[in-house]
Amino acid sequence: MLIDDDFFMSLAIDEAWKYQGLTYPNPAVGCTIVGENKELLAIEAHKCAGMPHAEVLALQSAYFKLTNDAKILDLVDSSEIHNYLLLHHNNCFKNISLYSTLEPCSHIGKTPSCASLICSLGIKEVFVGVRDANIVASDGASMMLENKVDVKYTTLQKRAKDLILPFERFNKDQFVFFKWAQRLNATTDTGVISSQSSRQKVHAMRDVCDLLIIGGNTVREDRPTLDARLVDGKAPDVLILSRGVEFDREIPLFSVPSREVYIEDSLKRIKNYKNIMIEGSFNMFELTKDIVDIYLCFLAPTMGGVSGFEDAKAGFEILYTNQEDKDIMLWMKREI
Repeated sequence: MLIDDDFFMSLAIDEAWKYQGLTYPNPAVGCTIVGENKELLAIEAHKCAGMPHAEVLALQSAYFKLTNDAKILDLVDSSEIHNYLLLHHNNCFKNISLYSTLEPCSHIGKTPSCASLICSLGIKEVFVGVRDANIVASDGASMMLENKVDVKYTTLQKRAKDLILPFERFNKDQFVFFKWAQRLNATTDTGVISSQSSRQKVHAMRDVCDLLIIGGNTVREDRPTLDARLVDGKAPDVLILSRGVEFDREIPLFSVPSREVYIEDSLKRIKNYKNIMIEGSFNMFELTKDIVDIYLCFLAPTMGGVSGFEDAKAGFEILYTNQEDKDIMLWMKREI
């Protein structure tokens, strides 16, 4: 395997995809840190809004590798990690290279500036996947260049840009993704399909999304709750897309506190929301194809069921794939 700059950036991109859908309203970002002899020191990703950015977590891990100072591993607050690194780095980062999928931030918000930290630690070489289009956080590259950091841009810009597509979409308007689980024979009916790990990930996504869209027939047949109980999270508002408005109010989703449930025959409601998740099968797939930005499929290594996507006709570009416990997780864009 060729070990070059693209390889290390690719590691950062893949790590960030593991947390796609979980970082709203922040982007999914990955960071790799490499030593002067091209040894891998850290691969980290931003995991949740309010938690340390990918660069901070990677610098924390790399610092421990370089110094064996385990005290830093006890720190979880971004500001505490920043301050500890500033006080104790002793120029241990001077010959390392940092690879970030997104331009390190320049502003001080819920977390301190990553670009400022990089400059203060004496890092001389930073590879950037894509520039930050967010005006508030952008211009980290200029800050680093002014402090004599050698800033380079990856040749994997398309992959880095695909990674932050959700962030760009919900900053501009709204981000819509379609999630489904299916068996190897493309069926989506009759009972639980995906693994416990996959379901926990979906619940974590529900915890940060604003609106969940589901079809009326699915509600009547499956009688779902559509909450985030597996991660002790909040339940999103629900839009039931249905021509008929009569539903058994004993269906659990109607009794979840602190949520709105709408029963409507159009998608006009989405204009009031930013981060929108659609769950369904073939009919919902067809009804929403004009508004979906990215698709997420959990493919279970089982067969059975009766119906689902067996008659669907569509092509996809795979953006990222990973195994979640028993299931294969696929993030995709639909080919036009």
